[in-house]
Amino acid sequence: MTKTPTGKNTSGRGQRELRVRVKTAKGRKLSSTLWLERQLNDPYVQRAKKEGYRGRAAFKILELDDKYRFLVPGARVVDLGCAPGGWCQVAVERVNALGEKSGKKRGTVLGVDLQEVDPIPGAEIHQLDFLTDDADEKVKGWLGGPADVVMSDMAAAASGNQQVDHLRIITLCEHAAWFAFDVLEEGGTFVAKVLAGGAEQELMTILKKNFTKVANVKPPASRRDSSEKFVVAQGFRGKRHEATDAEDQDIDPDHE
Repeated sequence: MTKTPTGKNTSGRGQRELRVRVKTAKGRKLSSTLWLERQLNDPYVQRAKKEGYRGRAAFKILELDDKYRFLVPGARVVDLGCAPGGWCQVAVERVNALGEKSGKKRGTVLGVDLQEVDPIPGAEIHQLDFLTDDADEKVKGWLGGPADVVMSDMAAAASGNQQVDHLRIITLCEHAAWFAFDVLEEGGTFVAKVLAGGAEQELMTILKKNFTKVANVKPPASRRDSSEKFVVAQGFRGKRHEATDAEDQDIDPDHE
């Protein structure tokens, strides 16, 4: 199980929390200074550097997998929008893509992204737009069959308008879901980031129609001031179903 970093100094009276303050440099915006200060004081950022992950987002998928157990040895995993690669790194470890776990099945990790991504040991990375017509067939060809897990930490470029950004990421997530329907093995899992804002209901309805269980969760590694959540849809029904109703589905509105 992953442990939540505390970011605290446990020695000394009162166990005072150490915090780095950053002064606004000439020519640098206040927003940039605040971002830098937050990064320097974020225990997940510090831990990612220490443990060799490419970003703090790695702990989000670690925490989700600790709870829902979808990255199992031998699984075939597709990571959509995989840059910079932290989710792929976690998947490689957990599905035994390097074959380092004796007696365990060896899995496959396939990352795709619009931009070039630095190589990740144990993962196969392709520069690909997953929205192109033949992307699903290419992915299944690279995998050697259907996927057990399709996951996405993608987010559309921020516009500065909260409502517009919400709609953009929900639309992106819907496209990722339809892609998952085309490449997932029956019983497979779909994991994706969404933003709370009201427009995600249609997405949830689609997922509830196509999976036996859908969880809506905010992992501890997700910043408290962020509106991001993650959907974890498990038990793919094996055939694309249109979203006409949501009866008899199992929903877990889990907000950790």
